Amino acid sequence: MTRRGYPSDVDDDTYLFLLPYLLLSPKDAAQRKYPIRDVLNALLWVARTGAQWAYLPHDFPPAETVRQQAHRWFEAGCWFEAGCFENAAHDLRLLSRVEKSRSGDPTAIIIDSRTLQSTPESGHRAGFDGAKKRKGIKVHLAVDTLGHFLAVLTTPANEQDRAQVKDLCPEVQKATGAKVEVAYADQGYTGQQTALEATEAGVELIVVKRPEATKGFILLPKRWAVERSFAWLSRFRRLGRDLERLPSTLVGFHVLAACILLCNNLRPLFA
Repeated sequence: MTRRGYPSDVDDDTYLFLLPYLLLSPKDAAQRKYPIRDVLNALLWVARTGAQWAYLPHDFPPAETVRQQAHRWFEAGCWFEAGCFENAAHDLRLLSRVEKSRSGDPTAIIIDSRTLQSTPESGHRAGFDGAKKRKGIKVHLAVDTLGHFLAVLTTPANEQDRAQVKDLCPEVQKATGAKVEVAYADQGYTGQQTALEATEAGVELIVVKRPEATKGFILLPKRWAVERSFAWLSRFRRLGRDLERLPSTLVGFHVLAACILLCNNLRPLFA
């Protein structure tokens, strides 16, 4: 029986592009009971709607099957010792940059963080963000100047942004082949120790400061690209709060969302 499609389903061209990254075993393996495309569409439905696994519609494969396969995709180590969707996002970023007449790997990045409200599932690893007055998890994101995903990590919300530079910059260099030279950040990343940790990774940290005596949102040079990327990611309702028991699952959903956004931008090239 052929089911009706959901708005979150991948089209034929996107599926054919992603398929080689998702094949952890042969497509026609004897133990495979459900088509990969159906499992992928079910995962995207969860990411887009933010629904609980148990509420997955019955015309998808069983929720436990989709959840287990999602964890395999998120955690599988392949060519770059990364998850399947991270590998796909890496190649999609290269295609997008070349299509825009840029070099394949960026030399400048923007880093920032946002705080996600915790839930009962994630409360055991949450912290209190004094600036946002919110208990939750911080998502630290690095993007290039076009807003393309490069690296992401999570910490309790009480941890300082500047303390994550020592982990975020090496991840970016690993993803780009150590091509990054400059990182733009907000005033939460000030400090000599932070600049030194960035320098050890081969990156010059430049803090873009707000104009004095200003309130509310201010569009700052360079830094607006990462704010836009957070806005794009927030269209996936699964990322509206921290609904995951494991931090690796939260990271995986962010990478999945970034991958799908890149696929949508490059859809004319797939045709």
